[in-house]
Amino acid sequence: MYDYLIVGSGLYGAVCAYELTKQGKKCLVLEKRPHIGGNVYTENIEGINVHKYGAHIFHTHDREIWEYVNGFAEFNQYVNSPIARYKNECYNLPFNMNTFTKLWPDVFTPQEAEARIAEERKAYYTEEPQNLEEQAINLVGKTIYEKLVKGYTEKQWGKDCRELPAFIIRRLPVRFTFDNNYFNDRYQGIPIGGYTQIVEKMLAGTEVRLGCDFLAEKEKYSALADRVIYTGAIDAYFGFCLGALEYRSVRFETEVLDVPNFQGNAVVNYTEREVPYTRIIEHKHFEFGTQKKTVISREYPSAWKEGDEPYYPVNDEKNNALYAQYAELARREKNVLFGGRLGQYRYFDMDDVIRSALDAVRSL
Repeated sequence: MYDYLIVGSGLYGAVCAYELTKQGKKCLVLEKRPHIGGNVYTENIEGINVHKYGAHIFHTHDREIWEYVNGFAEFNQYVNSPIARYKNECYNLPFNMNTFTKLWPDVFTPQEAEARIAEERKAYYTEEPQNLEEQAINLVGKTIYEKLVKGYTEKQWGKDCRELPAFIIRRLPVRFTFDNNYFNDRYQGIPIGGYTQIVEKMLAGTEVRLGCDFLAEKEKYSALADRVIYTGAIDAYFGFCLGALEYRSVRFETEVLDVPNFQGNAVVNYTEREVPYTRIIEHKHFEFGTQKKTVISREYPSAWKEGDEPYYPVNDEKNNALYAQYAELARREKNVLFGGRLGQYRYFDMDDVIRSALDAVRSL
């Protein structure tokens, strides 16, 4: 008999297992996949740590969380500075003075950039925006919207921007400095040697069973422990009895190339709609690799269907209302804690996952 059955070996489940095991609790971790780590899993290919389920860049303003993860791995000084490619033009992200001076050849100062954006916003302003396109133009003007927002957003959501609700974009970060650092967080970096080692260390003192589908034999597995920590999809736990929550998924096309450097940057976004993928990740640049070969991954957003990996919750009004109903069922469930991105139907950054798991363990 176990004190805790933990379903899922991603960051949330691994942190819970580590903290509870430290307290002398006997834990069993069940993982549906053939490997631990959830979506932060990194696989070594050609000596390069490949982010198998999409790029994960650790960043946080929380010093306690930063010190916590550094207890499991040494982090490098990687700073996320993505590039946006629109047709045959390249721009820096987030929108900053490097972006503006290239968009408008006669703009050189912050005052000139502010004036140009204000001029465009005024020319195309909509008093009550009815869709994402009108809202985005209200925020940054037509030039930035058409080159750097429109196509990327339509690929991400699988819909025309005029069909998407305005509330999806509440703000677009605009900086009037020559600073390409995408995150404002004080601490950021990539673990030297990949993320899998972090989860391995967290689970070192815990029994782990791979290839186990908890939902396929829920009653049998639940009977093994006094309490369950469940990090899978909350609607799947209840057999979709109220209907299925919506997600967006991503398909990855990974390729080994016989060149030392493919694109010169870890992240390049492709912002025109005609290019079918949203971005290309070149994994070696996360750890400043000097290998003779390189590994790239193209990311293709897709509509989610049962059997696909649910990556991004669609947190619109309809789905949030449905989640609230499932959350009420979860509150009535005895001895089961629902946590993580799928269990709580919200997008988490890695530091938020860890913080949420630590808070959950402290409250148990």
